Amino acid sequence: MLSPKRTKYRKRQRHVGTSLLGKATRGNSLSFGDFGLMSLESAWITNRQIEAARQALTRHIKRGGKVWIRVFPDVPYTKKPAETRMGKGKGNPEHWVAVAKPGLLLFELAGVPQELAEEALRLAASKLPVKTKFVARRM
Repeated sequence: MLSPKRTKYRKRQRHVGTSLLGKATRGNSLSFGDFGLMSLESAWITNRQIEAARQALTRHIKRGGKVWIRVFPDVPYTKKPAETRMGKGKGNPEHWVAVAKPGLLLFELAGVPQELAEEALRLAASKLPVKTKFVARRM
């Protein structure tokens, strides 16, 4: 599962680097592969969702070709225990999330035919909490 090796701070404020407003200005074009999966809406994607999508993708292409994961969950998501009264500070980090904005490429794929890539990325997209679209490099 993806998570940072170490961070400067254990807990992060919500508004710092986690804004879901606007479109992706970086990571919005194919850089490595021939096919990609682009986010069409804003959401937090957890490390578990990224891993589930990666497994679905690599299993469908039968470990052929090459897969690039273009998102990394570096934002800690904190949660207070159930049935806890208000106050007593911020909750403990539960899991890590990546901020996905519209236009961000989540996965890239190369070395497989387009039909196989489309189906594999469709299966991966079903594991993610955002609407996505298939993109291909202009040949």
